Amino acid sequence: MANPCHVRSISLPSRSHPTTLKIQEVLNRLKTLEASSTSTLGAICNGLSGLEELYKCLEEFLSLPSTQQALSHYRNDKWLNELLDGPVRLLDICGTVRDVVSKFEENVRDLRSALRRKKGDLCRESSISNYIYSKKKMNKDAKKLLAAMKKMDTGAGASPLLDQDQQLSTVIRVLTEVNAMSISIFQSLVLFLSTPVLKSKPSKWSLVSKYMHKGIVSCEEKHDNVKELENMDFALRAVSSERADLETMQIAHQGLEALEFSIKGLDNGLECMFRHLIKTRASLLNIISH
Repeated sequence: MANPCHVRSISLPSRSHPTTLKIQEVLNRLKTLEASSTSTLGAICNGLSGLEELYKCLEEFLSLPSTQQALSHYRNDKWLNELLDGPVRLLDICGTVRDVVSKFEENVRDLRSALRRKKGDLCRESSISNYIYSKKKMNKDAKKLLAAMKKMDTGAGASPLLDQDQQLSTVIRVLTEVNAMSISIFQSLVLFLSTPVLKSKPSKWSLVSKYMHKGIVSCEEKHDNVKELENMDFALRAVSSERADLETMQIAHQGLEALEFSIKGLDNGLECMFRHLIKTRASLLNIISH
């Protein structure tokens, strides 16, 4: 996973509540994952899984009486309302990414079905064209999402009360860091989806063959820095070639099957995150409204 958004390290009191320490532990684990992983669907799915665990810890943290007391005491402060905007904006981002991924998954599924038809079938060529078109649209959507996320402020609240109220300081830092990590993982995901579409055919058949045999069946391994989506483009070029044979078709089928499986996992992860973001937002609203 890329690390497009710098996430600071939480400096929490040594006697923090176990739930707070668990949040710090999960955050550190996610930072390690970001620093050590390549930008593959498998790594991003792992990031979403870790993010889901982080939000489960956050929900437990928000249920603590000390957390609720700290937030409700300053419910009318402007900085608190600005902090609470984070989950709402993340919810919008998550919903948009889900729509993009779901549409792309549908195109991959249609393409798998079309490749079972005979060479020269208009349905097959049409599905390949639709796949390429969906990739281009996904790139445009990804650029808009990245621009929107860059505008999201991940800085800690500027409340003058931070130095006076230790519990409030801890609550703000936790919310800020969880928000920052969420943005970072969503950025990694969107950057992956923005893989450019190949515009020209490789000059040699050996180049196509090389990338097709680099393991497009696996979404967990590193492919000489060639991403799964780029690998799939090479495979489709090969399928469209006059020299395409049965083995070429089988490799393309396997690649699409692996890609669809990973995209499905991504979609499931985003669905879980969407629910957690809704729950987090509801919890925060309940705290400041009572």
